[in-house]
Amino acid sequence: METVNLQINTRTRTAFIDITAEINACIQKSGCKAGLVCIFTPHTTAGITINENADPDVLHDLDYKINSMIPKRDNTYRHSEGNSDSHLKSSLFSPSLTLIFEDKKLLLGIWQGIYFCEFDGPRNRTVHIKIIGDK
Repeated sequence: METVNLQINTRTRTAFIDITAEINACIQKSGCKAGLVCIFTPHTTAGITINENADPDVLHDLDYKINSMIPKRDNTYRHSEGNSDSHLKSSLFSPSLTLIFEDKKLLLGIWQGIYFCEFDGPRNRTVHIKIIGDK
């Protein structure tokens, strides 16, 4: 199976972008009925996570809490590029997920969505998607 490269152009410094529909589209296009989908972003200031996609307040709360735990400015940061907080935040999230799909559908919970997490935007980002499955 080939790797699909999803391009994401973020518009703000921090963003949680729901990419569930794009992942589902890749599964549908693959022709595989069941298998695994690997989702990976090759950036040190971004991540991939699963969270609730029904209530936008959940993402607001996540953004608020992560920014209160890891502020943009901190005199103890030694990394001098000005984005130390972005590296720290992305370390709390994974750069990848591996998920199961059956009958060409992700096995997600009813309220779950897949999010690309931007911590150093705005930027042009890439998410690699690999489908491994049975046709």
